[in-house]
Amino acid sequence: MTEAFQAGGLPDKRQVAASFSRAADSYDSVAALQRAVGHELLARLPESCTPARWLDLGCGTGYFSRALGRRFASAEGVALDIAEGMLRYAQPLAGAQHFVAGDAERLPLRDESCDLLFSSLALQWCADFAVVLGEARRLLRPGGVLAFSSLCVGTLQELRDSWQAVDGFVHVNRFRHFEDYQGLCAASGLQLLSLQTQPQVLHYPDVRSLTHELKALGAHNLNPGRPGGLTGRARMLALLAAYEQFRQPQGLPATYQVVYGVLRKEHQA
Repeated sequence: MTEAFQAGGLPDKRQVAASFSRAADSYDSVAALQRAVGHELLARLPESCTPARWLDLGCGTGYFSRALGRRFASAEGVALDIAEGMLRYAQPLAGAQHFVAGDAERLPLRDESCDLLFSSLALQWCADFAVVLGEARRLLRPGGVLAFSSLCVGTLQELRDSWQAVDGFVHVNRFRHFEDYQGLCAASGLQLLSLQTQPQVLHYPDVRSLTHELKALGAHNLNPGRPGGLTGRARMLALLAAYEQFRQPQGLPATYQVVYGVLRKEHQA
């Protein structure tokens, strides 16, 4: 452990951490979207970005920690995740010099200790994105870059609408509006290089294939207000019927509204 780290515990986000820890062994087998989005985020890094130390924030199984390690071979890499099961899976595969359990809203790293914060499809689980941006500003050295991908309202809208036709429970994770990302990034004190949303549509042969994938990713419904217990057969049949209305020639669509943001900490005047 280097001087970049400081002591500090995790906030109580045990449910999110436990869900992704359980999914560590199955995650990579169903992570096609996550890989496509992460590679797109890598392609959006400024050409001038040559970090001495990078942080993969929400590293999961370490797939992009390894990609960052290959791209910035001479840099020191830190892989961080709130789910210790993910870290246990990632660490033997290397890619980073340090594997750290931590929360994006309370990062256990010292001020101005990184040149690049890379975070792909992790920050949507954070309740307070303004705090995340504040932590990024604290950690980045002058000239350092925050590159993130996240999800906004409109994600899994087909599944949400289908459940809405069945009952009034919350069955699909909630996400913030794109306008919220715009306002928070503008107020972050970081220079906004780019921020846009881009839909990604996946197709499935049936609803069970989609819900199985969400569970294997650890990204199934974690919201307050979700129904407890097993879903009854009648409600499930009603869901299947409602979702069929969205069917396309390729299968049942599942739309993800992906947010891509790149920000820089400006040099002091």
